[in-house]
Amino acid sequence: MAESKQRRKGSGGTPSSPPRTCLWSMGTTASAVPPPLSPASPLEGVHGNGMADSRQSLSMSSFQTVNIHSNKAKSIITNKVAPVVITYNCRQEFQIHDDILKINYKVGRISDNMPEHYLVQGEYFMVQDVYSKADVLSTTGSYGAPNFRKARGSYPLYGMGQPSLNGFKHVLQRLQAQGHEEVIFLCVREEPVVFLHKDGDFVPYTPRRKENLHENLHGLGSEELVEGLELTIRKELHDFAKLSESAFYVYSDIEYFKDEPQKVTITCEEDIHVTEEVYKRPMFTAPHYRYYRLPLPMEGAPLEDDFDAFVSILRESPSLSLGKDPSRPLPALLFSCQVGVGRTNLAMILGTLAMNRLRCMSSKEPPSAEDIAASEPKPLFRVIQTLISKLPDGQQIMEEVDQAIDLCSEMHNIKEAIYENKSKLEGLGEDYQIQGSSTKDYFLHGTMRSLERYFYLIVFNAYLHEQYPLAFVSSFSQWMCGRAWLYRLLSCMDLSELSAPADLVTRGARVLVADEYLAPDVLSTVKEMKVANFRRVPKMPVYGMAQPTAEATDAVLAHLTDQKRQHSHVLWVNLQEELVLEGNGQVFTPREPTVLDQAIPVPSCDALQIEKLETSLKEEVLRAQKWLEVTLEQDKQMRLFKSCQSVQEVFGRLRSSNQGLVYKRIPLPECSTPREEDFDKLMEAMKSSLGDDSRAAFVFNCSNGKGRTTTAMVIAVLTLWHFNGFPEFSDEEIVSVPDAKYTKGEFEVVMQLVRLLPDGHRMKREVDMALDSVSETMTPMHYHLREIIICTYRQMKNGKTEKDSEQLLLRSLQYLERYMYLILFNTYLHLEKKDSWQRSFTVWMEQVAARAGVYDIFNQLRFSEFGSPRDAALAGLRRRWQQQNVQSLPLRGEFI
Repeated sequence: MAESKQRRKGSGGTPSSPPRTCLWSMGTTASAVPPPLSPASPLEGVHGNGMADSRQSLSMSSFQTVNIHSNKAKSIITNKVAPVVITYNCRQEFQIHDDILKINYKVGRISDNMPEHYLVQGEYFMVQDVYSKADVLSTTGSYGAPNFRKARGSYPLYGMGQPSLNGFKHVLQRLQAQGHEEVIFLCVREEPVVFLHKDGDFVPYTPRRKENLHENLHGLGSEELVEGLELTIRKELHDFAKLSESAFYVYSDIEYFKDEPQKVTITCEEDIHVTEEVYKRPMFTAPHYRYYRLPLPMEGAPLEDDFDAFVSILRESPSLSLGKDPSRPLPALLFSCQVGVGRTNLAMILGTLAMNRLRCMSSKEPPSAEDIAASEPKPLFRVIQTLISKLPDGQQIMEEVDQAIDLCSEMHNIKEAIYENKSKLEGLGEDYQIQGSSTKDYFLHGTMRSLERYFYLIVFNAYLHEQYPLAFVSSFSQWMCGRAWLYRLLSCMDLSELSAPADLVTRGARVLVADEYLAPDVLSTVKEMKVANFRRVPKMPVYGMAQPTAEATDAVLAHLTDQKRQHSHVLWVNLQEELVLEGNGQVFTPREPTVLDQAIPVPSCDALQIEKLETSLKEEVLRAQKWLEVTLEQDKQMRLFKSCQSVQEVFGRLRSSNQGLVYKRIPLPECSTPREEDFDKLMEAMKSSLGDDSRAAFVFNCSNGKGRTTTAMVIAVLTLWHFNGFPEFSDEEIVSVPDAKYTKGEFEVVMQLVRLLPDGHRMKREVDMALDSVSETMTPMHYHLREIIICTYRQMKNGKTEKDSEQLLLRSLQYLERYMYLILFNTYLHLEKKDSWQRSFTVWMEQVAARAGVYDIFNQLRFSEFGSPRDAALAGLRRRWQQQNVQSLPLRGEFI
């Protein structure tokens, strides 16, 4: 074996020269590079054995090592550094650096009564990959792989668990015997696997952590990274064996550890195979066999890049293309993960959806009856209802996915998993713990990940419907990016707050927190206007403030309609997406007692739902007539509410005495960008008011009068400028903090957008003027959108924990995105003005901006000028928009 290895490394069949040996010279000298060794040389097996690169435990070294055998050395000369081996023909000399090698590696043991041995990557134990109990279908003996099965119906779709080398050969033989000439095999594992020579076979092993020997490594990234890690592990195992008399310790029984660990013999690297070697080599003997590695996640939906990789396989396969000869049979698609359940099941469903499309396009007929499985209909989740209502032929697309799931459900049913998790989520107690987390957290996570997977299957099938006939002119990533509403919808899967019971407050599960505790009056306006942070845009009828009480609302309306201002028409917009209640003349919001500083948003764009929940809360407080815990300033107190009213009731009463008053609830998210439809709602409300009275006043409030209020005021200012004409702008810009370039909003990604937009510099400059005019009187509040972008980013380095730093990074990106959306909205106002804005901003973003590549920019949103790799994880729309709705709050309602 050593001879064949050396001949492969040489050229033209001649053995190549061994590399120059690295010597540490303390009284020794190295020989000149020797002539090529003969095939019979006893040191031939040494050739080419380097060490792999490592983080402290795994390192690529120039040191060469060789085991010493007395019959292979003429003499051994020892010095203080290392023994020197001189070969019998005195032509080569080597040094043994075992002690130096050992310094680079770490050792460990499972328990004190077990032997200590080297650890892969300095921390992992090598554990046999699949156990006999995992083979639920008992197919290892008959088919060569655990849980080998065919999907129901006529499609040649197969799934299995991880086979050994001989087992995989057996699988291919069985498929060939069944008449499958063409086999396309996809390994969907994302964890590294190496195959060790054992009992005449090569058996798969995987690295595991001591804390959980049953769990594989995940989240390692792309195929290239995983396969590179396998090569690194192989190199490391080979080095370990050289340091331990050709032996290495592995584990098979991690339940009872009987006769563990076990020794395996490793004499050369050929005693270790990596996944690529096991699965690619049949390509030389089976011309119609192809292999791909498509790493899929253990839970949740695959990334867009994963779908792109699957589409590439479809595109590269003539037998899966539109030009396929109809008389030729479909290729057999074979999928494998570890046990052959979750990821294999997902991949089989993807294969079923692809073959469905191919058959429908080729024969112009729907799938045959045997390819359709009937399933019992269940109530749809709200997010799925919305999804299929917005997708063309959404009901049909979902039904096809349901059928595919049923056809592939012998081992696992993706849809059933959602309902099982939901049932457990809603049926278990609050304080029961699983793996260190509360039960509800654990099963909420499972429900969310299963629902996300189902969501993406429906979306991917919609993509196949559109793009398969077009030979996939757009990748799935591009297609998704052009439909950003899908990411918006995906980020609002958890709607449980809509069903949270109103008695949470009266039974003490939540407390009422006074707004003055949450929104300090930094502008000192309470004394005069009775509401915190009241302000006006200079020379414009645009006002902002914190959430007012009924008394403060009266005072503000009196101020706007007095003899000086004389606003007979007032549009008042409440921007809060959290519940608000006025009791005993104070404004309160319900919060979790453990996180009083975190709002509880109701994830819905429907103001009616929020107001309905507020009415239920008011009725419960009045019905209970009990002392409730409230938080005022820094103190906790008990209050009995003698009076209680919702915000809509306050304005309902005021409308009778203020005929020109119009009240709207347009909920905006606290820190993130308003949704496209939010811009439209604000625009429509203003257009309607201006149509009634060109001198109408516009009032906006959120909880504290800062972020959301400022954003809405800027939208109002831009809208009024487009209606009434733009003022003359001075060249002076407000810059109040260091890094003037960034406080002027000149980030690289912003300027990329500016270059894309027609007259982009003007679009940005007008938004900057609007921001400056809105924030001119807000210096004490320290809130200016352009400034807060960079200020929040700079605070990251002061984050107390990694979680805090990530949250600050998310916030800074959200502010940056909000700023860019304002520039886009101003562009929309300019370009659509000629048609009186008949086309909504939402439609314009989908039909115009998306086609121009705007969402591609948002899908790579990061502070590239700072060169930090940290923001790469949040650069994409999917992760960033999902993260902005992640709550560290206990689930209180039902998952709807």
